[in-house]
Amino acid sequence: MKPLRATLYEIFYRLPHSVRRRIVRMIVPKYIVGAVTLVRDSEASDPGRLLLLRQPPGRSWSLPAGLLQRREAPVVGAARELGEESGIQLDPEELRPAVPNAVVHAKGWVDVVFEASVPASTTTLTVDGAEVYEAAWYPLDDLPPLTRATARLLAYYGIGPLADQPEFQ
Repeated sequence: MKPLRATLYEIFYRLPHSVRRRIVRMIVPKYIVGAVTLVRDSEASDPGRLLLLRQPPGRSWSLPAGLLQRREAPVVGAARELGEESGIQLDPEELRPAVPNAVVHAKGWVDVVFEASVPASTTTLTVDGAEVYEAAWYPLDDLPPLTRATARLLAYYGIGPLADQPEFQ
């Protein structure tokens, strides 16, 4: 039997995107600010590897990310979400601001993006099975199917299937 938390996540992610956004805005009515971490494998050779998560509904992959809590510094939120979703516990000081550090999305939210590098061979990935189904390392030149939001965000950093599109260069 699935835990209640896993069932609630599945129900939430099956809702249309516009309904999910409306629910989030009811909780955070003024604006939505998220923290995202691009975690690279420090041992990988060119082109490198990136940590990705498979979350509900489970068809595509995304980055460790989440909404900031009230009055939470973005770097603290990024470290917290990384730990909650992947099991990788880093101090906020170990995260570097990505360039660009903030990505403003047309749909009304802002992602503050950070980068980190960890050795994949000695880093244990731990997921809860509710919010995150699976965490894995993928070569930058052979990424799995990405969520639309993840593909768009990665494109700002020259990564993924949309990286060559003029709007992201």
